[in-house]
Amino acid sequence: MNTMVMRDVFGEALVELGRANEEVVVLDADLAHATRSSSFADNFPERFFNLGIAEQNMVSLAAGMASCGKLPFVCTFAFLLALRASDQIRSHVAYPNLNVKLVGGNPGLTGSFDGATHQSVMDLAVMRAMPRMTVLVPSDDIYTRQAVFEAAKREGPIYMRISRLAARRIHEEGQRLIIGKGDILRRGDDVTLVATGTMVEKALDAQEKLAVMGISAELVEMSTLKPFDAALLEKSLKRTGACVTIEEHSRIGGLYSAVVEAMADAFPVPVEWIAVDDRFGESGTYEELLSACHLTVEDIVKKTLAALKKKRRTARSAILR
Repeated sequence: MNTMVMRDVFGEALVELGRANEEVVVLDADLAHATRSSSFADNFPERFFNLGIAEQNMVSLAAGMASCGKLPFVCTFAFLLALRASDQIRSHVAYPNLNVKLVGGNPGLTGSFDGATHQSVMDLAVMRAMPRMTVLVPSDDIYTRQAVFEAAKREGPIYMRISRLAARRIHEEGQRLIIGKGDILRRGDDVTLVATGTMVEKALDAQEKLAVMGISAELVEMSTLKPFDAALLEKSLKRTGACVTIEEHSRIGGLYSAVVEAMADAFPVPVEWIAVDDRFGESGTYEELLSACHLTVEDIVKKTLAALKKKRRTARSAILR
């Protein structure tokens, strides 16, 4: 099984991008080793800036650099970008629509032993609501590397959620991440599983368990949460008639919200969710935290069965009407 540490892949891609584009600069807030922006610092020290524990100043400096034609990548933990520096992101980056790339490390529960204060379960909600912000959540090494290069090509503010952990390779070499487009990873007819980021791997395992049970689950990956591929979702839901969303984030404002917003406009179906249910994390191993927050493969299977039950009940109601 081919697995890669996602933050290592990000650091390598940043170096590769720096070699190709001399306008790339990288800023970090005393966490270069944790975010792996240290790789860029080792190769291009004159284009790397450690701002210390001053995330708000870091974002404002990046905005100034972008206004002068530089291409800044701003790296720190996800909760620090989405919360501590949110005013600067709103006023200095998103409002003037500057070409700043924001990279949130330690997302979701991956901070594990750092505890609830360092775990980020609301960053996608904040960034999705930020006007003009593009939001990327890659699932493996192939899409993490491509997210870096695609972000560099796309003008305007972008937020990227980069896991610190190892992940199984999901995509083939040469498969392209297209900003604003989802991917159908597995075809199915009974229910649509919609997953993003680190949870795509869990969704794949759940899809295999469901297949053994005789359930044909379609698996859709949304590597872009904004702009959201509502057209792909609608096409899948018209075929399956039921949905389960799967994310390592609060159910409020992230993937679940994006899906039900799109469904309400296009094609409502019974839906269940796998997400953090309006709570903070805690300290423990990553797998313990996933279990405590009901983000396991077994939880996905249970919620899928619940969605199918809703689907059958809805069908019966339609017949009775």
